[in-house]
Amino acid sequence: MIKAIPFDFPYDGKLEPQHTALLVIDLQEDFLSPTGYFARKGYDPAPLRAILPALNRLIAAARAAGLTIIHTRQGYRSDMADMTPYEKWRRKRAGLDGTDVLLRSGPGFQIVADIDVAPQDIIVDKTCNSAFTYTDLELVLRARGITHLIFTGCTTDVCVHTTLREACDRNFQCLTISDACASGDRYAHEAALHMVTVEDGVFGVLADSEAVIDALRQLAGAAR
Repeated sequence: MIKAIPFDFPYDGKLEPQHTALLVIDLQEDFLSPTGYFARKGYDPAPLRAILPALNRLIAAARAAGLTIIHTRQGYRSDMADMTPYEKWRRKRAGLDGTDVLLRSGPGFQIVADIDVAPQDIIVDKTCNSAFTYTDLELVLRARGITHLIFTGCTTDVCVHTTLREACDRNFQCLTISDACASGDRYAHEAALHMVTVEDGVFGVLADSEAVIDALRQLAGAAR
């Protein structure tokens, strides 16, 4: 089991690699680059980049233990055919007209080179904050027998939390890693983590990366 709050994960003590996935949410150039979308909006991407070492250790431990690793990327079609009038209005208001920011055709859509993405990893592309909305994520999870999800990535208060909430409503067992998620707004980050634990874990549980890595290493050792 993984030491977590408000209770250890999983609740029934059955941490099974074949039924568990590590979700790495939106670690893209548009969010982590000093010239990407996030920076253009006035946010400092440094807190997002700060989680990368822990994330790579988590990915390595998850891979060694046999977990499924899923990366998500957020962005619209290059022709913007999937963008509503409201989204186009917000894009114009943000000063992004005429740029390739948050478009799948732009370099900012790609996962940062600092993250270890292996050929066997799964990549899910999305347009919405939730990785479940208009994607095949749930189909992939159900097809692979995944019942337990471990959350990392950015931003804690938006895409991570929206995906987490939808996962809970779909009856996945969820753990969020507090030091492997980040936001450009410290207050929003801390509030989002706190919300996981209210009502005795209404959105699952919280753990730090070292607790998760230790448990995954034990799983990998037991499998040898």
